[in-house]
Amino acid sequence: VGSTHKFVTEGEHLMLTAITKEQSGSYECIASNDISSPDVRTVQVTVNYPPFISKARSTGTSVGQKGILQCEASAVPRADFEWYKEDRRLLNGLNGVKIENQGKQSMLIFFNVSEEDYGNYTCVAMNTMGITNASIILYGPGAMHDVNGAAALSHCFVCLLLTITSVYLLKF
Repeated sequence: VGSTHKFVTEGEHLMLTAITKEQSGSYECIASNDISSPDVRTVQVTVNYPPFISKARSTGTSVGQKGILQCEASAVPRADFEWYKEDRRLLNGLNGVKIENQGKQSMLIFFNVSEEDYGNYTCVAMNTMGITNASIILYGPGAMHDVNGAAALSHCFVCLLLTITSVYLLKF
């Protein structure tokens, strides 16, 4: 269910300036004059744009279990994905990992997680328009993990402040 906009122009060109990806879609061109009935043609407009990562989910997995890191990117043309651990590019089928790309999603699959697998991974999404990346963590079940570290830190600081304040008040 799209919205309908009407552009009226003299001549055979329609110029869309500062176009956005939301303006992709079907456009109907109606040519009319006083002599014959209008001629109608449909034109498909595709707006290319660089990838942006819409989902990058860190995962906690026990040693010996299957682990999956997911990365999702919207882009036109569709993004190609690469995975890295530190500066080393990961290749499909090597070192016990499988890379599975389906549409706008890429998954890094560990069939048998080991201690060495834990750490920071980078999902890179690229197309002809640009490149972007996201950091995703594979962590163990005992690891303290919070994607919003700053919030956790300030929360702990408030806890510490309350503890110190209550100990101080109990003395009096």
